[in-house]
Amino acid sequence: MLTPRPFQSEALLPTPVAALATDDIGDILGFLIEAFSAGKAVALATLVEIRGGAARSIGTQMAISSDGRYCGYVSGGCTEAAVAAEALLAINENCDRSVLFGQGAQSFDIILPCGGGLTIAVHPVRHIEPIAAVLAARTSRRATGLRYSPSRQTLTVDDTVAETGWDDEDFVIAYWPSTRLIVCGRTIEAKTTAKLAAVCGYDVIEIDPSHDPRIFAEYIDSYSAVALLCHDLDTEVGILDAALAASPFYLGALGSSRTHASRIDYLTKQGFSRADCDRIKAPIGLFPKARDANALALSVLADVAACLQDRRGNFKFGGYGR
Repeated sequence: MLTPRPFQSEALLPTPVAALATDDIGDILGFLIEAFSAGKAVALATLVEIRGGAARSIGTQMAISSDGRYCGYVSGGCTEAAVAAEALLAINENCDRSVLFGQGAQSFDIILPCGGGLTIAVHPVRHIEPIAAVLAARTSRRATGLRYSPSRQTLTVDDTVAETGWDDEDFVIAYWPSTRLIVCGRTIEAKTTAKLAAVCGYDVIEIDPSHDPRIFAEYIDSYSAVALLCHDLDTEVGILDAALAASPFYLGALGSSRTHASRIDYLTKQGFSRADCDRIKAPIGLFPKARDANALALSVLADVAACLQDRRGNFKFGGYGR
C-alpha cells in the first residue's frame, strides 16, 4: 500500500484550488482514491454539525489532496477554500481536526451568508480501503455506510448504518447508490427527458416499450425512478405491469386525467389494487399542462428530484449526490 508522506513545513503548504466542480459523492470519493493512488496524502472533510441555516445537508463531504487540489462542497462555496486549507494543515500534522465556521466560532472567520454555523470534521485518510468499499457498493447499487471516530481518528465501513448523524461519539455517514432514471418511450418527450437527466447527473436508462418487460424489470430497484412517456396506453401496459411489480421510489406516466382513468380501469381488471394504482403519478410531472418537450422534461425531473428530496429527508440519508 502507498504511504503518503506529510509535509515537513507549513511554509510549503500549497494554495488550495478547486480541481472539480461537483457535489456528486461518487466523483468526490473517486477523486480521493485517484489522488491517494498517485502517492498524494489526502483528507476527507465532512459536515458534522449545522447551527441555524445552511446550504448543504449534514454528511456532505469534500476531498482534499496534499497538492492543494480539492473537490466537493460543505457550503454554498463560501468556505470550501478555507476547509481545504484546514485539511492541508491536518495532512501536514497527520492529525484529525474539527473546525467551526460562522455562528459559534471562537475566533473571527468567514461569515456565512445564511447566518448559520458549520462544524467540519477533517480526517487525513490513512487507509483507502473503506473509501474504495463505499464506491464498490455504489457500483453494485447497495447502500452502505462509513463510521468516523474522532477520538480514535479512524474511518471504517459500517453496513448497518441507517441514517447520517452522530451515534454516541462516532459520526456515521450513509450512502445511497446513484439515482437511476428509467425513461420509457420513443417520443420526443422521452428523448428530451433522458438527455436533460443525463446532463443533471442521473444514471439514465432508455427503454423501448416494444422490448421484453422482463428485461426492463431487471433495471428497477428502490433507488430508481420510472418515467413512462409513451403517449399510448396500449404501448405502455407491459412496462407498467413490470414497474408496479418492482419497487421504484417514483413511478410517473404521461397522459391526461382521462387517459389515467383508462389506465386505472385496465390495472383494476388485471388484479392490481387501489394502493398499486395510487403509486402512479399521473399526469406525470411537478407542474401541470406542459405543452412542449422541454417543459415536460423539466416538470418530470423536478418531480423526481422533489420526491427524492422528500425521501432522503424522511430517512435522513446522507451520502448526497444523484
